[in-house]
Amino acid sequence: MPQSDLISLPRVLSRLPRLCVGLPKRIKGLLLAGRNLDEEEAGLRYCLEQAVANNPKGLAIAYEQRSISYEAFDQWANRIANYLRDTGTAHGDVIIVMLENRPELLAVTAALAKLGAIPAFINTSQRGRVLQHSIELVSPSRVIGGTEVIDALNEVADCLPCGAEQRLCLADVDTLAEAGQVPATWTNLARHVAPQSNTLANPYKARGKDPFCYFYTSGTTGLPKAAVLSNGRYMKAFGGVGLASVQLNESDRVFVPLPFYHGTAMVIGWGSALAGSAGLVMTRQFSARNFWNLVREHDVSAFCYVGELCRYLLSQPASPADRQHSVRVMFGNGLRPGIWQDFKQRFGIDCVLEFYGSSEGNVGFLNLLNFDATVGLTTVPYAIVEYDLEHDCPKRFGDGFMRKVRRGEAGLLLGEITKDSPFDGYTDAGKTENTILRNVFKAGDAWFNTGDLMRDQGCRHAQFVDRLGDTFRWKGENVSTTEVENVLTALPGVSEAVVYGVEVPHTNGRAGMVAIRSEHESFDPNTLLPAMRETLAPYAIPLFVRQVQQMQTTGTHKYQKTQLKKDGFSVAETGDMLWVLLPGESSYQPLSATTKARIANGQCRF
Repeated sequence: MPQSDLISLPRVLSRLPRLCVGLPKRIKGLLLAGRNLDEEEAGLRYCLEQAVANNPKGLAIAYEQRSISYEAFDQWANRIANYLRDTGTAHGDVIIVMLENRPELLAVTAALAKLGAIPAFINTSQRGRVLQHSIELVSPSRVIGGTEVIDALNEVADCLPCGAEQRLCLADVDTLAEAGQVPATWTNLARHVAPQSNTLANPYKARGKDPFCYFYTSGTTGLPKAAVLSNGRYMKAFGGVGLASVQLNESDRVFVPLPFYHGTAMVIGWGSALAGSAGLVMTRQFSARNFWNLVREHDVSAFCYVGELCRYLLSQPASPADRQHSVRVMFGNGLRPGIWQDFKQRFGIDCVLEFYGSSEGNVGFLNLLNFDATVGLTTVPYAIVEYDLEHDCPKRFGDGFMRKVRRGEAGLLLGEITKDSPFDGYTDAGKTENTILRNVFKAGDAWFNTGDLMRDQGCRHAQFVDRLGDTFRWKGENVSTTEVENVLTALPGVSEAVVYGVEVPHTNGRAGMVAIRSEHESFDPNTLLPAMRETLAPYAIPLFVRQVQQMQTTGTHKYQKTQLKKDGFSVAETGDMLWVLLPGESSYQPLSATTKARIANGQCRF
């Protein structure tokens, strides 16, 4: 491991003067991030009302040709809330929310926050059995969907709440200007919202311990888990990232080109805009080609990223206009150390506020001091412990306890579960318990298992290394290997399937690969593609297929993935057949030496 990126006390002290800029706001934000807010008023409604009071006529949301002020947005959310409350929605109700990125998604979210109802944000690429599972997991009283995803919802209609006003739809138009058309079996929400009052009497004043929303995370059982995000944890992100770090103001514009069914966009991106009463610039989906044009068009001063987004931008042809923008800060997660400096230098961005966290986790890091190649520091209790990669578990020593890694070494990140850093868990109590490690350093202690390998850089700083277990990250999404395995093993011709992530040069995360044992001598992976495309999200379809004669298992019949991961797609010496699904292609093709060289050189842009 390189030692040049370790953090020493002198280096920390040299960066402290930069914290004096905006010091009162930083102090307020850090106090919010470090305090137990269970019994205090907290959450999106509280933060939105502050922003409306600070900047009523200022820009709240810019989307395509639409510009919505804070006052107009708040009134819109009030009208939605009035209709929902008048027709039965109350504090604690769970509402499925499935819309692609557009202002309607945020208006619905704000309306539900005003009522104390809990939105369950569905990944808009979910289909079939996975979508049905996600809906049934939270027992919703209502569903609010966009016409852009209505076909997917209709496919699982049997599991949706019954009743005309329980299935609400928003047409894929500017519903502030027109109600548009929705299917006859759905209630047109915009049509009923338009005549409602612009004010809302007695909004619900959420406490920190109240749930704000559910985000779906990949589960080791093969299907998503619904992770609870409390209003208190929302405020920790709002304070720690928005107030203490990014520090936007009313004249700023922040670009968030990420899906808002994820916490990075919904909590970190939008929350940072609200913290500064700044304008949020939305887009339906990320486009590397149009990214900088939108930044310039909207005079963006900050943007929220994930590492994959940065890699896509860096892979675009260099242009004299690369530095022609007003961005002064970028904030997000997953920027790999290997491209960190290249990105900063090419696009002329000095401040990179990387952070680390998860929808359900109780430990977060933030690069408050703007060091390179680090997720930053944290004030919550955590530990990075030694991990046995061969047996895929944290090491326990002779006394039964774990050991912390030394400075410069990598291990499993754990977050201690305390009153001030609770673990909110999942809707399934069993899955919550499975994520907790007990008796780690002493009898009776409890720690949240992040499932992530982190490197201890010193001075409470850490560097993200990799994701462990049955989930890997690709295209900015978590892929459950078990989910893909379950789909594949149900298909004709597949006797066994082991799915894992492999490193591909010039990419972030890990690409999906599957080792398949088939009884058919003339096995063709292209016979599997139609079923995979029907049941899996595009990012979950394996890019590489390896046909093996026999699967290696442990004494307890668990598949040994370690060697498969080490082999990657370099398996010529084994004699196994190997196929690849190249970018832009509609079928797998045998992986030739020429294609392998093109992948290694970065000529195939996955």
